[in-house]
Amino acid sequence: MKLVFAGTPEVAVPSLDALIASGRHEVAAVVTRPDAPAGRGRHLVASPVAQRAEEAGIEVLKPARPRDEAFLERLREIAPDCCPVVAYGALLPKAALDIPARGWVNLHFSLLPAWRGAAPVQHAILAGDDMTGAATFLIEEGLDSGPLYGVITEHVRSTDTSGDLLTRLAFAGAGLLSATMDGIEDGTLGAVPQPADGISLAPKIRVEDAHVDFRTPALRVDRVVRGCTPAPGAWTLFRGERLKLIQAALVPDRTELAPGELSAGKNTVHVGTGSHAVELLWVQPQGKKPMRAADWARGVRIAPGEHVGTADVG
Repeated sequence: MKLVFAGTPEVAVPSLDALIASGRHEVAAVVTRPDAPAGRGRHLVASPVAQRAEEAGIEVLKPARPRDEAFLERLREIAPDCCPVVAYGALLPKAALDIPARGWVNLHFSLLPAWRGAAPVQHAILAGDDMTGAATFLIEEGLDSGPLYGVITEHVRSTDTSGDLLTRLAFAGAGLLSATMDGIEDGTLGAVPQPADGISLAPKIRVEDAHVDFRTPALRVDRVVRGCTPAPGAWTLFRGERLKLIQAALVPDRTELAPGELSAGKNTVHVGTGSHAVELLWVQPQGKKPMRAADWARGVRIAPGEHVGTADVG
Protein backbone atom coordinates (compact mmCIF):
# COMPACT_ATOMS: atom_id res chain seq x y z
CA MET A 1 0.00 0.00 0.00
CA LYS A 2 0.96 3.64 -0.38
CA LEU A 3 1.08 5.08 3.13
CA VAL A 4 1.13 8.56 4.64
CA PHE A 5 2.38 8.25 8.23
CA ALA A 6 1.15 10.72 10.86
CA GLY A 7 3.07 11.17 14.11
CA THR A 8 5.06 13.70 16.10
CA PRO A 9 7.03 12.65 19.24
CA GLU A 10 9.89 10.23 19.80
CA VAL A 11 7.52 7.35 20.66
CA ALA A 12 6.21 7.45 17.07
CA VAL A 13 9.65 6.98 15.50
CA PRO A 14 9.90 3.17 16.04
CA SER A 15 6.65 2.72 14.09
CA LEU A 16 7.89 4.90 11.24
CA ASP A 17 11.16 2.95 11.20
CA ALA A 18 9.29 -0.38 11.13
CA LEU A 19 7.15 0.70 8.16
CA ILE A 20 10.17 1.99 6.25
CA ALA A 21 12.14 -1.20 6.97
CA SER A 22 9.34 -3.60 6.06
CA GLY A 23 9.82 -2.98 2.35
CA ARG A 24 6.26 -4.10 1.73
CA HIS A 25 4.65 -0.65 1.71
CA GLU A 26 5.68 2.75 0.37
CA VAL A 27 5.82 5.54 2.96
CA ALA A 28 5.08 8.35 0.52
CA ALA A 29 4.93 11.18 3.06
CA VAL A 30 4.81 12.01 6.75
CA VAL A 31 2.37 14.35 8.50
CA THR A 32 3.61 15.91 11.73
CA ARG A 33 3.05 18.90 13.97
CA PRO A 34 4.76 22.19 13.01
CA ASP A 35 8.24 22.98 14.33
CA ALA A 36 8.11 24.05 17.99
CA PRO A 37 10.39 26.07 20.30
CA ALA A 38 12.79 23.90 22.31
CA GLY A 39 15.85 24.24 24.54
CA ARG A 40 17.11 27.27 26.41
CA GLY A 41 17.31 29.35 23.27
CA ARG A 42 13.69 28.43 22.37
CA HIS A 43 14.71 27.94 18.76
CA LEU A 44 12.24 26.23 16.44
CA VAL A 45 12.98 22.51 16.18
CA ALA A 46 11.41 19.92 13.91
CA SER A 47 9.59 17.02 15.58
CA PRO A 48 11.43 13.70 16.03
CA VAL A 49 9.22 12.16 13.32
CA ALA A 50 10.00 15.02 10.91
CA GLN A 51 13.72 14.63 11.54
CA ARG A 52 13.60 10.87 10.92
CA ALA A 53 11.55 11.31 7.74
CA GLU A 54 13.95 13.93 6.38
CA GLU A 55 16.87 11.56 7.04
CA ALA A 56 15.03 8.91 5.02
CA GLY A 57 14.26 11.31 2.18
CA ILE A 58 10.51 11.24 2.77
CA GLU A 59 8.28 14.26 2.10
CA VAL A 60 7.20 16.00 5.32
CA LEU A 61 3.89 17.84 5.69
CA LYS A 62 3.50 20.20 8.67
CA PRO A 63 0.01 21.71 8.53
CA ALA A 64 -0.85 24.24 11.24
CA ARG A 65 -4.28 22.59 11.23
CA PRO A 66 -5.19 19.33 9.48
CA ARG A 67 -8.29 21.08 8.08
CA ASP A 68 -6.13 23.53 6.07
CA GLU A 69 -7.15 23.23 2.44
CA ALA A 70 -3.56 23.28 1.13
CA PHE A 71 -2.77 20.23 3.26
CA LEU A 72 -5.93 18.41 2.24
CA GLU A 73 -5.22 19.10 -1.42
CA ARG A 74 -1.66 17.72 -1.13
CA LEU A 75 -3.01 14.63 0.62
CA ARG A 76 -5.46 14.09 -2.24
CA GLU A 77 -2.61 14.43 -4.74
CA ILE A 78 -0.55 11.77 -2.92
CA ALA A 79 -3.66 9.55 -2.79
CA PRO A 80 -2.58 7.21 0.02
CA ASP A 81 -4.25 3.84 0.42
CA CYS A 82 -3.97 4.05 4.21
CA CYS A 83 -2.65 6.49 6.84
CA PRO A 84 -1.09 4.88 9.94
CA VAL A 85 -1.04 7.21 12.97
CA VAL A 86 1.01 7.24 16.18
CA ALA A 87 0.66 10.17 18.61
CA TYR A 88 0.11 12.78 15.91
CA GLY A 89 -1.34 15.29 18.37
CA ALA A 90 -4.13 16.98 16.40
CA LEU A 91 -7.76 16.18 15.68
CA LEU A 92 -8.33 14.92 12.15
CA PRO A 93 -11.37 16.40 10.38
CA LYS A 94 -13.78 14.28 8.35
CA ALA A 95 -12.40 15.84 5.15
CA ALA A 96 -9.02 14.27 5.95
CA LEU A 97 -10.47 10.98 7.22
CA ASP A 98 -12.28 10.46 3.92
CA ILE A 99 -9.19 10.71 1.69
CA PRO A 100 -7.39 7.35 2.10
CA ALA A 101 -9.39 4.44 0.70
CA ARG A 102 -8.62 2.26 3.73
CA GLY A 103 -8.81 5.01 6.31
CA TRP A 104 -6.53 6.20 9.09
CA VAL A 105 -5.33 3.47 11.44
CA ASN A 106 -4.17 4.56 14.89
CA LEU A 107 -1.73 2.81 17.24
CA HIS A 108 -2.99 3.60 20.75
CA PHE A 109 -1.06 2.69 23.89
CA SER A 110 -3.76 0.93 25.90
CA LEU A 111 -6.04 -2.09 25.76
CA LEU A 112 -9.05 -0.32 24.28
CA PRO A 113 -11.69 0.51 25.31
CA ALA A 114 -9.70 1.16 28.48
CA TRP A 115 -7.96 4.53 28.69
CA ARG A 116 -9.27 6.37 25.66
CA GLY A 117 -7.57 9.75 25.39
CA ALA A 118 -4.27 11.59 25.38
CA ALA A 119 -2.48 9.96 28.34
CA PRO A 120 -3.29 6.23 28.48
CA VAL A 121 0.07 5.09 29.85
CA GLN A 122 0.12 7.66 32.66
CA HIS A 123 -3.42 6.76 33.71
CA ALA A 124 -2.67 3.03 33.66
CA ILE A 125 0.13 3.59 36.19
CA LEU A 126 -1.90 6.04 38.28
CA ALA A 127 -4.70 3.47 38.47
CA GLY A 128 -2.34 0.69 39.49
CA ASP A 129 -3.07 -1.51 36.46
CA ASP A 130 -1.05 -4.73 36.37
CA MET A 131 -1.52 -5.15 32.63
CA THR A 132 -1.77 -2.75 29.72
CA GLY A 133 -0.83 -2.89 26.06
CA ALA A 134 -1.39 -1.33 22.67
CA ALA A 135 -4.14 -1.52 20.08
CA THR A 136 -4.61 -0.61 16.43
CA PHE A 137 -8.00 0.71 15.35
CA LEU A 138 -9.72 2.48 12.50
CA ILE A 139 -10.09 6.16 13.36
CA GLU A 140 -13.61 7.58 13.32
CA GLU A 141 -14.90 10.89 14.59
CA GLY A 142 -15.37 9.68 18.19
CA LEU A 143 -12.55 9.66 20.78
CA ASP A 144 -10.50 6.46 20.23
CA SER A 145 -13.78 4.61 19.69
CA GLY A 146 -13.22 3.03 16.26
CA PRO A 147 -13.22 -0.72 15.54
CA LEU A 148 -10.14 -2.72 16.50
CA TYR A 149 -7.66 -4.48 14.23
CA GLY A 150 -5.28 -5.95 16.80
CA VAL A 151 -3.89 -5.78 20.34
CA ILE A 152 -0.76 -6.70 22.24
CA THR A 153 -0.36 -6.90 26.01
CA GLU A 154 2.41 -5.61 28.26
CA HIS A 155 2.96 -6.22 31.98
CA VAL A 156 3.24 -3.09 34.12
CA ARG A 157 6.28 -3.46 36.38
CA SER A 158 6.18 -2.17 39.95
CA THR A 159 9.02 0.27 39.23
CA ASP A 160 7.82 1.47 35.82
CA THR A 161 7.60 5.18 35.14
CA SER A 162 5.30 6.26 32.34
CA GLY A 163 8.46 6.89 30.31
CA ASP A 164 9.73 3.33 30.86
CA LEU A 165 6.41 1.75 29.94
CA LEU A 166 5.80 4.01 26.95
CA THR A 167 9.22 3.17 25.52
CA ARG A 168 8.50 -0.57 25.67
CA LEU A 169 5.06 -0.07 24.14
CA ALA A 170 6.47 2.13 21.37
CA PHE A 171 8.76 -0.66 20.16
CA ALA A 172 6.28 -3.52 20.66
CA GLY A 173 3.52 -1.43 19.11
CA ALA A 174 5.63 -0.73 16.03
CA GLY A 175 5.47 -4.42 15.18
CA LEU A 176 1.72 -4.46 15.76
CA LEU A 177 1.17 -1.46 13.46
CA SER A 178 3.34 -2.96 10.72
CA ALA A 179 1.49 -6.29 10.97
CA THR A 180 -1.82 -4.42 10.87
CA MET A 181 -0.82 -2.72 7.62
CA ASP A 182 0.11 -6.12 6.16
CA GLY A 183 -3.20 -7.65 7.23
CA ILE A 184 -5.24 -4.79 5.80
CA GLU A 185 -3.33 -4.97 2.51
CA ASP A 186 -3.74 -8.71 2.00
CA GLY A 187 -7.31 -8.85 3.29
CA THR A 188 -6.64 -11.20 6.21
CA LEU A 189 -7.45 -8.60 8.89
CA GLY A 190 -10.80 -6.94 9.50
CA ALA A 191 -11.79 -4.42 12.15
CA VAL A 192 -14.20 -5.50 14.90
CA PRO A 193 -16.20 -3.16 17.18
CA GLN A 194 -14.71 -2.32 20.55
CA PRO A 195 -16.38 -3.95 23.59
CA ALA A 196 -19.20 -1.87 25.04
CA ASP A 197 -17.99 -2.50 28.60
CA GLY A 198 -14.76 -1.37 30.25
CA ILE A 199 -14.59 2.13 28.78
CA SER A 200 -12.37 4.53 30.74
CA LEU A 201 -10.95 7.92 29.85
CA ALA A 202 -7.35 9.17 29.98
CA PRO A 203 -7.28 12.96 29.60
CA LYS A 204 -3.99 14.83 29.45
CA ILE A 205 -2.21 15.02 32.81
CA ARG A 206 -2.04 18.66 33.91
CA VAL A 207 0.70 20.14 36.08
CA GLU A 208 -1.77 20.48 38.95
CA ASP A 209 -2.63 16.77 38.63
CA ALA A 210 1.05 15.96 39.27
CA HIS A 211 1.08 17.63 42.69
CA VAL A 212 1.87 14.97 45.30
CA ASP A 213 -0.44 14.94 48.31
CA PHE A 214 1.45 13.23 51.12
CA ARG A 215 -1.76 12.81 53.09
CA THR A 216 -2.66 9.99 50.69
CA PRO A 217 -1.29 6.45 51.20
CA ALA A 218 2.28 5.66 50.17
CA LEU A 219 1.08 3.49 47.28
CA ARG A 220 -0.76 6.49 45.80
CA VAL A 221 2.29 8.74 46.24
CA ASP A 222 4.45 6.15 44.47
CA ARG A 223 2.00 5.90 41.57
CA VAL A 224 1.83 9.67 41.10
CA VAL A 225 5.63 9.94 41.02
CA ARG A 226 5.96 7.08 38.53
CA GLY A 227 2.94 8.01 36.45
CA CYS A 228 4.01 11.64 36.03
CA THR A 229 7.66 10.87 35.17
CA PRO A 230 9.05 12.22 32.91
CA ALA A 231 6.13 14.51 32.09
CA PRO A 232 4.67 16.66 33.46
CA GLY A 233 6.79 15.71 36.48
CA ALA A 234 5.51 14.98 40.00
CA TRP A 235 6.16 17.81 42.43
CA THR A 236 5.71 19.14 45.93
CA LEU A 237 6.70 22.32 47.75
CA PHE A 238 9.66 22.76 50.08
CA ARG A 239 10.25 26.08 51.80
CA GLY A 240 7.85 27.69 49.37
CA GLU A 241 9.62 26.50 46.21
CA ARG A 242 8.70 23.69 43.87
CA LEU A 243 10.61 20.43 44.27
CA LYS A 244 10.25 17.88 41.47
CA LEU A 245 10.12 14.25 42.59
CA ILE A 246 11.79 12.03 40.01
CA GLN A 247 12.14 8.68 41.79
CA ALA A 248 10.86 7.28 45.06
CA ALA A 249 10.59 3.90 46.79
CA LEU A 250 8.22 2.44 49.36
CA VAL A 251 9.49 2.01 52.95
CA PRO A 252 6.79 -0.10 54.66
CA ASP A 253 8.62 -0.44 58.01
CA ARG A 254 8.56 3.32 58.79
CA THR A 255 5.18 4.44 60.02
CA GLU A 256 6.09 7.06 62.63
CA LEU A 257 6.48 10.02 60.24
CA ALA A 258 3.54 12.40 59.83
CA PRO A 259 2.30 13.09 56.29
CA GLY A 260 4.93 15.24 54.57
CA GLU A 261 7.40 15.03 57.47
CA LEU A 262 11.02 14.67 56.34
CA SER A 263 13.64 12.46 57.92
CA ALA A 264 17.15 12.73 56.48
CA GLY A 265 19.82 10.14 57.27
CA LYS A 266 23.39 9.99 56.02
CA ASN A 267 22.35 8.48 52.67
CA THR A 268 18.55 8.44 52.82
CA VAL A 269 15.62 10.84 52.77
CA HIS A 270 12.29 9.53 54.00
CA VAL A 271 8.92 11.30 53.86
CA GLY A 272 5.78 10.40 55.78
CA THR A 273 2.50 9.72 53.95
CA GLY A 274 -1.03 8.75 54.92
CA SER A 275 0.22 5.21 55.55
CA HIS A 276 3.94 4.41 55.73
CA ALA A 277 6.98 6.34 54.53
CA VAL A 278 8.46 6.64 51.07
CA GLU A 279 12.13 7.19 50.32
CA LEU A 280 13.03 10.00 47.95
CA LEU A 281 15.79 8.80 45.61
CA TRP A 282 16.05 11.53 42.96
CA VAL A 283 14.72 15.09 43.09
CA GLN A 284 15.10 18.32 41.15
CA PRO A 285 15.00 21.62 43.05
CA GLN A 286 13.55 24.62 41.26
CA GLY A 287 16.04 26.05 38.75
CA LYS A 288 18.57 23.23 39.26
CA LYS A 289 19.51 19.91 37.68
CA PRO A 290 18.26 16.51 38.93
CA MET A 291 20.24 15.19 41.90
CA ARG A 292 20.25 12.40 44.41
CA ALA A 293 17.85 13.19 47.22
CA ALA A 294 20.52 12.58 49.86
CA ASP A 295 22.78 15.20 48.22
CA TRP A 296 19.87 17.64 48.09
CA ALA A 297 19.08 17.06 51.77
CA ARG A 298 22.67 17.69 52.82
CA GLY A 299 22.70 20.92 50.86
CA VAL A 300 19.49 22.35 52.31
CA ARG A 301 20.15 21.05 55.85
CA ILE A 302 16.73 19.75 56.71
CA ALA A 303 15.65 20.70 60.23
CA PRO A 304 13.97 18.17 62.57
CA GLY A 305 10.24 18.08 61.97
CA GLU A 306 10.48 19.95 58.66
CA HIS A 307 7.84 19.11 56.05
CA VAL A 308 7.20 19.05 52.33
CA GLY A 309 3.84 19.36 50.67
CA THR A 310 1.03 19.49 53.17
CA ALA A 311 2.65 21.95 55.57
CA ASP A 312 3.58 24.35 52.74
CA VAL A 313 0.31 24.28 50.82
CA GLY A 314 -1.91 24.28 53.87
